Amino acid sequence: GARIHYLTWGEPGRRGLVFVHGGAAHAHWWTHVAATFSREYRVVAIDLSGHGDSDHRDAYSLEQWADEVLAVAADAGIDGPPVIIGHSMGGFVTIATAARHPEAPAGVVVLDSPVVEVDNEVRAAQAKRAFGKTKVYPSAEDALSRFRTVPPQDNDLPYVMHHVARRSLREVPGGWSWKFDHHLFDAFPTTIRTVALPYLSEVRCRFALLRSELGLVTPDIGESMYDKLGRVAPVVELPETGHHGMLDQPLLVITAIRTLLADWDHSTPQQR
Repeated sequence: GARIHYLTWGEPGRRGLVFVHGGAAHAHWWTHVAATFSREYRVVAIDLSGHGDSDHRDAYSLEQWADEVLAVAADAGIDGPPVIIGHSMGGFVTIATAARHPEAPAGVVVLDSPVVEVDNEVRAAQAKRAFGKTKVYPSAEDALSRFRTVPPQDNDLPYVMHHVARRSLREVPGGWSWKFDHHLFDAFPTTIRTVALPYLSEVRCRFALLRSELGLVTPDIGESMYDKLGRVAPVVELPETGHHGMLDQPLLVITAIRTLLADWDHSTPQQR
């Protein structure tokens, strides 16, 4: 087994929200978003294994990460099935969770997670290069000056980036390095963007896709995902938002999630 770290806000015994970060990220990517829901919900942000302050494993899979999400939800004092909210790779984990455990989530919200049938081989190689080599920096300040998102975006809020970057580092022999396991994606044959495809059409709970206008879910990918979800799950565009919406447009992300939760509280889901 692996020790899984998570953050919490709000009183135990309430309905729950579980936030799932993207690849090579960690729970603190969500803190400034997740905490805003703490008056109404028991809120959780997980460090998936191989990320943040959770243990590393010999190999990783969507299925293992999905089980971690449910284990944390069960451990964190949530009343009833939670809504699970995942960004990028965390969206793929969220989709797998909903498909494999249909009764476990009350609903899922996916932020700019491009589920595709065939991915570009160049993109796959770029991703493995970006994450696959362990880098050690002589000082924390030097490491922080090198912190970049993948893909890059121009309008991130500096105070959010500083918070996220500071919590991405760990001290190692010889200096400072990033917390994530640099072998995260070794087990995936091409890219993780294709791995969630078989699960997408199996999702039966409430589902919403938040598509960042400047992100990775193009209109065509959004339409394809809409089709595979039976054309009943809303695809909501976040204007002037990059792939990492919590870093450049957190208020838009919060507003979109709040709107969806309010609607789900007062409406009947469409049947596929």
